Amino acid sequence: MRLSVLLSLAIALPAGAQADTYITADRYLDVETGRYVDDPVIRVGEDGRIVSIGTDALPALGEADRRIDYPGMTLLPGFIDMHVHLDGPADIGGYRGLAFTDSFWPISAVHNGEAMLRLGFTTVRQVGSGQRADVGLKQAIEAGYVVGPRIIPAGYSLGATGGHCDSTFLPPSLEQEGKEEGMGDGPEELRHQVRRQRKYGAEVIKVCATGGVFSRNTEPGQPQLSVAELTAIADEAHQWGLRSAAHAHGAEGIRRAIAAGIDTIEHASLVDDEGIRMALRRERPVWFSMDIRNTDYTQAMGTSTGTLPDNLRKDREIAQAQRDNFRKAHEAGVRMVFASDVGVMPPSWVPGQFAVMVEYGMTPLEAIQAATKNGAQALGREADVGAIAVGRYADMVVVAGDPLVHIETVETAAGVLKGGVPVEEMVPWALQPKE
Repeated sequence: MRLSVLLSLAIALPAGAQADTYITADRYLDVETGRYVDDPVIRVGEDGRIVSIGTDALPALGEADRRIDYPGMTLLPGFIDMHVHLDGPADIGGYRGLAFTDSFWPISAVHNGEAMLRLGFTTVRQVGSGQRADVGLKQAIEAGYVVGPRIIPAGYSLGATGGHCDSTFLPPSLEQEGKEEGMGDGPEELRHQVRRQRKYGAEVIKVCATGGVFSRNTEPGQPQLSVAELTAIADEAHQWGLRSAAHAHGAEGIRRAIAAGIDTIEHASLVDDEGIRMALRRERPVWFSMDIRNTDYTQAMGTSTGTLPDNLRKDREIAQAQRDNFRKAHEAGVRMVFASDVGVMPPSWVPGQFAVMVEYGMTPLEAIQAATKNGAQALGREADVGAIAVGRYADMVVVAGDPLVHIETVETAAGVLKGGVPVEEMVPWALQPKE
């Protein structure tokens, strides 16, 4: 369905003129109340933030103003994906990655970032990347060199020597001298790594508290850091005003991360009843960030992408347990956010996770809230993103139909806006017309 985009632009703006954008549609979803607001008139300032929201008639437009109309459509807040790896193409698994030079990976992140934005994910949290590709991509997007979402970068992931976040696929003769970037043994080494990642651009600290699925010589249920080590990471991050995220599949590692004060628990696949109780009663909020769709991709495509049989074995073993524990945690009232682990599956598969979240216990509204207001709360970014509200960025997803009845409608965005600008109009600096 072709949308009607009505423009009113001045050829030359008067001195001091304020150019506002007015966005209209049939309705928008207020994710705070869970209700639709009909016939909105959303005024966006030049800084990309919402100035006002009304339901009266569209005011007379000034010569510098613009209207963007989405007739028959529903506006949702831009989605937040709390667990991405944009520099990890999903179709390259196992040792196939050794065929590519080091600089290939950050370059691949450019395409994945733009793809996520076009699918409606206007904010993403990159939980670890080699060569600080996430920091570089964030800077390139903000400088206008490439098109992509708002990025909360982590830099290098932290972890124990030989653990899931360490390099585990190569023999000693091919490894670098000394420890890999981000690795630490003992609280003080890991405090140093928190400071180092923040120094070079990290806005969240990612740590691997347990073994993982797609590493070698680790098991998902295996704890790899002590409570003292995790506490040092969380305390140091909080001292610098940063949130922390722990990769934690196993029950013991999850309990340790919660006890240590880590803010989000990534995967949470094998969480037990005590881990759920701890999450519910901890004074500082803790969020579960559970990627419950990507196993469909890895089990279907893993052999062809080069993923090793042992990694596919681990993936199979925890897949259903993670989905069942997602249902259990949600029913118990644990705070939940949307997390895809894109990089394990391609961006095109990510919107389909909403339906899986509904299949495993959430209402459509709860699934949308996980990807909007909950994500903003977990990031500490409620002043910026996560809702269509005055003062926040005009990041929106345009959908046809009623996503509160048919969650599948979010899988095909009819339009996406970032800061009040339609994504299809975003042009990298190098392609912009020059005077």
